[in-house]
Amino acid sequence: MFDTKTYSSEVNQALCDYLLRLADSSLILGHRLSEWCGHGPILEQDIAMSNLALDLIGQARNWYQLAAQQAGLGQTEDDLAYLRDAPQYRNVLLVEQPNGDFGQTVMRQFLFDAYHYYLLQKLGQSADENIAAIAQKSLKEVTYHLKWSSEWVIRLGDGTEESQRRIQTALNNLWEFTGELSKPDQTDEILHAAGLVPDLRKIQADWQNRVRSVLTEATLQIPTRTWMQKGGKEGIHTEHLGYILAEMQFLQRAYPDCEW
Repeated sequence: MFDTKTYSSEVNQALCDYLLRLADSSLILGHRLSEWCGHGPILEQDIAMSNLALDLIGQARNWYQLAAQQAGLGQTEDDLAYLRDAPQYRNVLLVEQPNGDFGQTVMRQFLFDAYHYYLLQKLGQSADENIAAIAQKSLKEVTYHLKWSSEWVIRLGDGTEESQRRIQTALNNLWEFTGELSKPDQTDEILHAAGLVPDLRKIQADWQNRVRSVLTEATLQIPTRTWMQKGGKEGIHTEHLGYILAEMQFLQRAYPDCEW
């Protein structure tokens, strides 16, 4: 249970929406990574990806619990995870993209980790003690996530001709989904003005520097196109999210309110 603060209706509504963005992005990426369980290229990395998934789902639970209490509508974390349809989800588009091969999974993880790491760093300084506490705890896990994904991007990029081709293809395919990570909207502006969340434009600079450094060491070419996909944070998703939710929510939808 959290000791939630009282805000104006505008700030509280924006805050609940923002908390869902954090929770949904972690949950969906965690679910994607869990799809690798038993299918990893080697046993060590199979276990590593399962651990990343568990970390992210644990983080999602904390954000959902806080969002439910902040909204004050009597919902639970399970209600938010299992009883919303795709248009009600607020995750960024990047995390719902298919696993593809190992190279695509690694690149998707790295592009998100680099953003997630700096976001949590700043959220750890939030004026809201609950947000700061969850962010500080999550940052310890995401620090390892970023280390893992960075090392694999470098290893695959500066590896064999085949591994470089695959990881470069993954970068080319996923690049257009990175724009919305650091593009602020009205929700971000309201909460930043209230001192609750950071300015995404500052995080963008940190993200770009980290991404450029790792990709350069990996001997990969950064895509030059500037057009970016967007919409995930407003509930406009790719077709992939619907399939994820159909699998993830099946039991709760088939047997509503079941107890074990």
